[in-house]
Amino acid sequence: MAAPPGWLVVVDYQEVFRDPTSPWTTPRFDEIRPRIRSLVDAFGARTVFTRFVVPEKPVGAWADYYERYDYFAAEHALPLLQLSEDPGNRTVVDAPTFGKWVPELAELVGEGPLTVAGVATDCCVLSTVLPAADAGVPVRVVADACAGADDEAHEDTLRILGCYAPLVEVTTTAEVLSAG
Repeated sequence: MAAPPGWLVVVDYQEVFRDPTSPWTTPRFDEIRPRIRSLVDAFGARTVFTRFVVPEKPVGAWADYYERYDYFAAEHALPLLQLSEDPGNRTVVDAPTFGKWVPELAELVGEGPLTVAGVATDCCVLSTVLPAADAGVPVRVVADACAGADDEAHEDTLRILGCYAPLVEVTTTAEVLSAG
C-alpha cells in the first residue's frame, strides 16, 4: 500500500498531556495512541513531531501566563515536556507557542498537504491548523487521532474546523490510511 500524500504533523504528543496530575491532561490521550502509531507507520520519514517548550525568559503575555501557571516553568515539569514516544529519526520541531506553524515547520513541509493529529484539539492542534490553512496549505485533521481537554471541547473544535472547508478537512484514521 502506498503512503498517504504529504506530511503527518503530530502536534505536542507529550507526557504533559498524558500525565493525570498535569493541568493539561487530555483524558483520551491513551486512546489515540494506537491511531497515531498507525499514522506514523504509514507516513514514515514524512512525519514531524512538534513539542511545546517553555522559554527561558517568557516575554509579553507569556510572562503573565507563566506567572499564573508556574507549574510549567517548575523543574518537575521538564520531564513532562518530553515526547511520549521516541520519534526515531523523524524531525522534531520545538516551539514555545501553542501554535506550531512556525517557519521551521512551514519550510520543511512546503505546500503539504498536511495531515494533523495530536493534542490538544482545542488548543495546540487548532492553533497549528488555522495558520497553515491561512498560508494556503491543505490540512486534514484526523479527528480520532486527536484528543481535547474534554470531549465537548474536542467536538466543538472539530465543528469549528469543519467550517474552514475546503482549506481544512476533518477526517478519520481509516480514511487517511485507505487513501494511501
